[in-house]
Amino acid sequence: MDSNFIVAVSAVVPLFGLMLIGVFVKQMQLLTETELVHVNRMVFRVFFFCMMFYNMYTTDIAETFRPHLILFGAGGVLAVFFLAMAIVCFFEKDNRRRGAMVQAIFRSNFVLIGIPLVANIFGDSALAVPTMMIAIIVPIYNVLGVFDLETFRGGHFDLAAILRGVLKNPMILGALFGVAFLLLGIPLPEPVLKPVRQVAAATTPVALIILGASFKMGSSREALHQLIACVSARLLIVPALMLSLAVALGFRGVDLVTLVAIFATPCAVASFAMAQQMDSDADLAGNCVVYTSALSCFTIFGWVFAFKTLGFF
Repeated sequence: MDSNFIVAVSAVVPLFGLMLIGVFVKQMQLLTETELVHVNRMVFRVFFFCMMFYNMYTTDIAETFRPHLILFGAGGVLAVFFLAMAIVCFFEKDNRRRGAMVQAIFRSNFVLIGIPLVANIFGDSALAVPTMMIAIIVPIYNVLGVFDLETFRGGHFDLAAILRGVLKNPMILGALFGVAFLLLGIPLPEPVLKPVRQVAAATTPVALIILGASFKMGSSREALHQLIACVSARLLIVPALMLSLAVALGFRGVDLVTLVAIFATPCAVASFAMAQQMDSDADLAGNCVVYTSALSCFTIFGWVFAFKTLGFF
């Protein structure tokens, strides 16, 4: 029991320790709002590209390719999305809130929280599996997110434009280049690969610090019931349903923890930015990010501890 507890603590504490450093950075005013935006853009465009490229370039595709995991992860996200659309439309009548709520329920912070979660439990050698899933899940998130918000805004859903945008995403580009270099057998000399490896290693710590520094507390009184519903769905209901099904289907080890990273992590930060840009309820979206991120330190610990105690990894 004690060793299981230590594994769960070791998986969660480093993540939120880095985010707390970000909160300290903000409190000390070491970065202005403009500087935060610029650093965040650099992390997204440069650091994530290097991380995805390095993880894919150095992996053994034959060993890490998981067709069943891909099918379950992608199918699960789609199922959660359409179920959330149906339930939210039934209970919530305000279209601006509907879009924000659906996105909060189905779209997780898989990349920022999930990747280090897997690394903290299994080590960096296991990162090829969640990295592979990023290349599958992130495009699905992007397409469904735009579909959701455009639907409730009454706008036009342009799939071709969205897919072009997905192909320009630095994470997707990094994964594609990494796989291409690997399959074509293009060798990278150590003086070139070393800085890529160093930037890849720095990606998670820097991203989590910036995430912590970017948090803003908004007023949650106006849509309190909607906020509680979204937080409960994101952290408790969705993972309970999807992870129970995953266990029943036989997922274990790094595959199961990768699914924890997809279905049990807090709301994606991108959901707040998209809500702002697409006339959704940005205050509700922002509060969902803040509260799920804060509370997920307890819920993720609970899921990891439970599955470790039950011997599933």
